[in-house]
Amino acid sequence: MRGVTGHLTTRDRILDVAQHLVQQRGFSSVAYRDISTALGIRNASIHHHFPSKTDLGTALVQRYRARTEALLAHLSAAEPSPYQRLLQYLTAYQDVVRDDGRICLCAQLVAEDCVLPSAVQHEVGAFFALSEDWLTRTLDEGQRLGEVQCPDSPADTAVGLLATIEGAMLLARAARSPQRFEHLTQRALAALRAPTPRSP
Repeated sequence: MRGVTGHLTTRDRILDVAQHLVQQRGFSSVAYRDISTALGIRNASIHHHFPSKTDLGTALVQRYRARTEALLAHLSAAEPSPYQRLLQYLTAYQDVVRDDGRICLCAQLVAEDCVLPSAVQHEVGAFFALSEDWLTRTLDEGQRLGEVQCPDSPADTAVGLLATIEGAMLLARAARSPQRFEHLTQRALAALRAPTPRSP
């Protein structure tokens, strides 16, 4: 939410910096002093908006999930082709895989699951449930329209595709090559495309 003047609020700025740092370094490695130093504010200002780090982590994932939900709703409404929808979904993911090691916020967090506060774990789980549900529905529609061929049920195929996406992010980070993510995920999606019927 922006202030009445259109400028980012302090809360927004805190979340933006925190997200950047967590995507790059992980939740456990980010302290309030890192955020306050980057913004040139006092730790007390952060504690005013987010009394605990659990509050900060929960708000981060809730915002990230809300933005993802809005993107998925837009894709579903604006793109009639399920296969093209999936391509655009991957394109959106490509934007979060960066040369500096940043990856999807929830991909980073799920790797730290065993040390995350339970409230943050819950929000991360909700993010992946949202993604899995949308992929399942899109693959199912694509299969019914003859655009997609699922080797298993749409639900199982959605889980496999989501696992490929998340794993490809980690491999791209290890290689410091966002292009590797694009290559791996595009190949995975191409394998699901139904053959084009030949003309008689």
